[in-house]
Amino acid sequence: MLLNNKVAIVTGGGSGIGEATSERFAREGAAVVIADLRMRKAEAVAAGINETGGHAIAVEVDVSEPQSVAALIDTTVDRMGRLDVLFSNAGTLRPGTVVELDVDDWDLVMGVNVRSVYLGGKYAIPVMLETGGGSIINTASISGLHGDGGAVSYAASKAAVINLTRAMSTDHAAEGIRVNAICPGTIETPPVQRMMADPAALAANLKAHSIGRLGRPEEIANAAVWLASDESSFVTGEAIVVDGGLRAQSPLGRLADPRPEHLR
Repeated sequence: MLLNNKVAIVTGGGSGIGEATSERFAREGAAVVIADLRMRKAEAVAAGINETGGHAIAVEVDVSEPQSVAALIDTTVDRMGRLDVLFSNAGTLRPGTVVELDVDDWDLVMGVNVRSVYLGGKYAIPVMLETGGGSIINTASISGLHGDGGAVSYAASKAAVINLTRAMSTDHAAEGIRVNAICPGTIETPPVQRMMADPAALAANLKAHSIGRLGRPEEIANAAVWLASDESSFVTGEAIVVDGGLRAQSPLGRLADPRPEHLR
């Protein structure tokens, strides 16, 4: 019970990584607020947690709007009494190069992926300080660590999340607030599953991950629950990569045959 007696908010909690993390947080003893723009999905996740003996509520939120995020924090305190963990996980993607991408799509991605992290911290940190501190976890991406083709807004937004995480951690560490990011590789969420319906895309992604498969939402939840818990009490300002060996693997592949010449 790594999160016993803690209260956690998970944005984008209605599906994918958010759903898996909400369920894992609940199994570890946390009361969980499932925050999502899609209320039907959030309610379904909350109902599943409650049916298995956990404690969860669903709250509708637009993570890019200040009033909506402030209301989410207020509702959490009103219903749960406190706030210990914020998992800012909601995100979106719009494909395109800088030439192709519509300005409105750029603004949408930046709002959902970056402004949401700023707003989450802005309204959650003062509440966390009332009970001695807390943990904020932001979903970044390996796309924030290198340049992906045809996804300029997503790559830029996730790079911003990583450095925003570092800056927030620096500002608030002495107050007992830890702030970290998780950088997933390709994870089998519903949008990715749709993309992987293309056999060529699936083959390329499998080859890119040295483990030889895509990641599962539960594997990101495992990292999130550790960062939320006191077991990571000396960890802040980090962007933890969970990518099945994608970044470790050179695109050049094997440069030389390691076997002695007489065995080749």
